[in-house]
Amino acid sequence: MSNAPVQSILVYPALCFRVLLGANMGDPVSFLAELTLDDVYELTPGSERVRLAIHAVSEGVFTISRSTGVGTPGARLHLDCTLLLMTPDGETTDALVLVEVDDAGHIDDIYLLPLAPLVPRMEYTLVGAGREEVSSKFAQIACVSFTRGTQITMATGRQIPIEQISPGDRVLTRDGGAQEVRWIGQTTVRALGEFAPIVVTKGTLNNENDLVVSPDHRLFIYQRTDRIGAGRADLLVPARHLVNDESIYVRTGGYVDYYQILFDRHHIIYAEGIAAESTLVNPRTRPALPSELVERLQTLLPRNDDRADHGLDVQKSLLDRPDAIELLRRASTR
Repeated sequence: MSNAPVQSILVYPALCFRVLLGANMGDPVSFLAELTLDDVYELTPGSERVRLAIHAVSEGVFTISRSTGVGTPGARLHLDCTLLLMTPDGETTDALVLVEVDDAGHIDDIYLLPLAPLVPRMEYTLVGAGREEVSSKFAQIACVSFTRGTQITMATGRQIPIEQISPGDRVLTRDGGAQEVRWIGQTTVRALGEFAPIVVTKGTLNNENDLVVSPDHRLFIYQRTDRIGAGRADLLVPARHLVNDESIYVRTGGYVDYYQILFDRHHIIYAEGIAAESTLVNPRTRPALPSELVERLQTLLPRNDDRADHGLDVQKSLLDRPDAIELLRRASTR
C-alpha cells in the first residue's frame, strides 16, 4: 500500500444521480463516453455523500485507502471528466466524475464529486463535459489557501496581509526560521461546497483575529499536554474537521479570494498569530500550479513534498466530541 498521505473526499455513488429526462433516461451518471449533453439529471431524495479515502500515488494516479467508507481498498481511481450542470434558473454547478477500476482495468464503480451542493428533486441539465480541467479542478480542492486580508507574520515580526506579499519576501516559519517566498498564487471562486471557506473566529484557537482558510487547510497545534488522546504533542488539523457551526463555521455565498504561498519546502507559518501550513506540492496538488511555474522550479518543487515531520495528521474521528476545540485551545495555551 502507498505511503502517501490519506486524503478524504465526499462523493455520491453514481446511482444517486440519474437521468430524469433525455437520451439516457433512468441511467446513472457515467464516464465521459456515455454522457449525452442536454440530459436532465436529478439527485435521488435521501441520498447522502459518502467518504472516499484515497492515496495520491503519482500525478494523476490514485488508489483507494484502507480507511475508506466506500470503494475497494487498493483499487485504482481514475479522474474521468468534469461536468457543467445547469438548473432551471440558469445557475451552474461543476462536478467531477471519478471511476474505480480493477486490476484488469474494468470499471467497478463510478462516483460523483460535486463542487457545490446538489439539491434533491432539482433538475440539472448537462450543458458541458470534458477532460481538460478535471486534474486542475481536483487539485484546487486540496490546494491549501488563505483568504484576502489574512495577516502573515514576516521575518521581521511585522504582520502584513497576504495579498501584499511578493516572491522574494521573507516570512517567519516555525520549522525553518526566515524563509524566502518562492511564489504567491491567487484564485477567485464561488464560495460554495468544496470551495466555501472555514472561519475560525477570533480567540477560538488563540488566534488574534478571525482566520479564514480553505476547508482542507491544516492548522498546526502543539499540545503541551495531550488532552485529546492523539498520542503526540504536535498535530496538523484540517480546518473542516473543526467545524462546530458556532466558533468555527463554513462561510457560504458570494465569492472568495484565495491566496497560496509557496516556499522551496513545505513550512509552518503564522497567520493571524497561529500556526498553519504553507502550500504543499504533491501529486494531488501539482496540477493546480501554473505549468510555467512547475517547469521553472522543477529542481526545487520535488523537495517541497519531502516535508519535515510537522506533526500527526488528525483524523476527524478523534475530534468527534463536543469539547474538542476547547481541549485543543487549552492544550496549546502558553
